[in-house]
Amino acid sequence: MSTLLAVLALGFFLGMRHATDPDHVIAVSTIVARYRSTRGAALIGAVWGLGHTLTIIVVGGAIIAFRWVIPPRVGLSMELAVAVVLIVLGIVNLAAFLRTVRATTPPVASPANHVHTPGHVHSHAHSHGDYVHTHVHEHNPEVHPHPPEATPLGWLDRHLGTLRTYRLARPLVIGVVHGLAGSAAIALLVLTTIQTPALSLLYLALFGAGTIAGMMLITMAIGVPFVLTGHRFHRVNHGLRLAAGVVSLAFGLLLAYQIGFVDGLFTGQPRWTPH
Repeated sequence: MSTLLAVLALGFFLGMRHATDPDHVIAVSTIVARYRSTRGAALIGAVWGLGHTLTIIVVGGAIIAFRWVIPPRVGLSMELAVAVVLIVLGIVNLAAFLRTVRATTPPVASPANHVHTPGHVHSHAHSHGDYVHTHVHEHNPEVHPHPPEATPLGWLDRHLGTLRTYRLARPLVIGVVHGLAGSAAIALLVLTTIQTPALSLLYLALFGAGTIAGMMLITMAIGVPFVLTGHRFHRVNHGLRLAAGVVSLAFGLLLAYQIGFVDGLFTGQPRWTPH
């Protein structure tokens, strides 16, 4: 009995360690980069871990219950999906960074486009939450031609914010994809340790709980520099977002090359060992 409890406890702590895999950390970093509270970052980690756990239990449980053998090309394809997600996340972050740079770059001073009056009515890029845009407005007193919530993101918040699913869908889907790629390796590990299907599923559930807990801690830690720089040090914050996008894109491309050509997914001899 004590041995079984030790194995189940090991599953929980292995799940926490699993959350620290580089592809997992890089993926959530690109999402956490736009959040300005550690609470929001922890929620992202929990949702990612939930998606990861659901896939692990469903796919890993099926492998355990039916003794499925996954062909190498299928296994490599599941891992390639992770690389594609990292590439897409990197591109999205870089595109958002470039939009911010264009919006915050002051226009070239000339008689044709210089807008400024002695009454503090002028035009420059400014933000409403995460939305950055430019229009003529006045300071002292603060006067805008629209209320702060009348922005595209404000419209989404008003119409979809009550559901909260549109904000949480991305980490959930990414967690599902990562769980799909790792489910075979985890299931094979369980098969070598526990032979009873019911206890194997319990192990997977505890592994998933550990992954959720670990990812919550990781996203909170990642979110701290973004929170500290998001309100006062905008240039540093934008630099961190840029770094997150570049790392995600580069790691995704490297992983895709490794899977496609080194491991042979795009060649005639695929070689796949779950890890």
